[in-house]
Amino acid sequence: MTLTPEQALEQAALAGIHCLRIPTPFAVGRVNCYLIEDEPLTLVDTGPNSGKALDELQSQLAEHGHSIDDIELVIVTHQHIDHLGLVEIVVQRSGAEVAALGIAAERLANFDEDAEAEDRFAVELMLRNGIPEEVTAALRSVSRSFRGWGSHVTVTKPLADGQTLPFANRLLQAIHRPGHSPSDTVFWDEERKILIAADHLIAHISSNPLISRPLDGSEKRPQALVTYIESMRKTREMPAEIVLSGHGEPITDHVALIDDRIAKHDRRKEKIYKLIAEQPRTGYELAQAIWGNVAVTQAFLTLSEVIGHADLLVNEERVREIEDGNAISYEAT
Repeated sequence: MTLTPEQALEQAALAGIHCLRIPTPFAVGRVNCYLIEDEPLTLVDTGPNSGKALDELQSQLAEHGHSIDDIELVIVTHQHIDHLGLVEIVVQRSGAEVAALGIAAERLANFDEDAEAEDRFAVELMLRNGIPEEVTAALRSVSRSFRGWGSHVTVTKPLADGQTLPFANRLLQAIHRPGHSPSDTVFWDEERKILIAADHLIAHISSNPLISRPLDGSEKRPQALVTYIESMRKTREMPAEIVLSGHGEPITDHVALIDDRIAKHDRRKEKIYKLIAEQPRTGYELAQAIWGNVAVTQAFLTLSEVIGHADLLVNEERVREIEDGNAISYEAT
């Protein structure tokens, strides 16, 4: 029998995993952090760096009889600021160790430099795909204004893909599932069939596979959506009964959700193919054709979406990239 979201949260709580819903200033709303009552006492993600988030984190921990000072381990699921902004404060107050994917540790430690490099990467990508310079300048300004919600993170327990974290009463396996971000890591409790998935899977919205700089430092643009679909297919094979997400409600039928998401990506891919078959278009022109003005106000998000589906078409050899010296366009083969 499939559990309801409420039953899933109750079952997770009985297993010592409590959902803490921490406010963010972003459109996605509250972020789900998870308190694992075990040895070590563990917090999975922290919420953004704000006084309101800190107050709520303290009060929600207190509801379970704990304080920030009690935390012994912080697990960081991925590099986005709504998930890691309070890590430094929690560590300063508690002396907790910090576990995260080892190949992301340098990026996490150099938050400001990494954010600046990520912005340069995004601007170059937008310009190469036909987005006007004034739009990129405005988006870069917005991105810089968001940085205060983040923080650098010093990883003291670097994790390898597949590594197991031992607790007194459980084992959690860290599994790299890139796509939504390059550093996405899910944590699998095989005994209890519970997967702490952060933003890898979210019930009510698709996890945006944003195009980001590769963690290995390579110059080649990653195929974020291609990678994300591969990650989802791997997660689909897991015998999870409860998937605890980074936003919204738990997922109790991840196979059906993943099948639905992949089908939606396939439909979006075909819609984009029809537009390209009509005439060659840049990524920006494709985004405008689908979303109108949203392609301006959310230029990088919509461009990542378009390029992701164009990558699928290029890999199928139905579309090719052409470059005229100014911008990349896509044309049907």
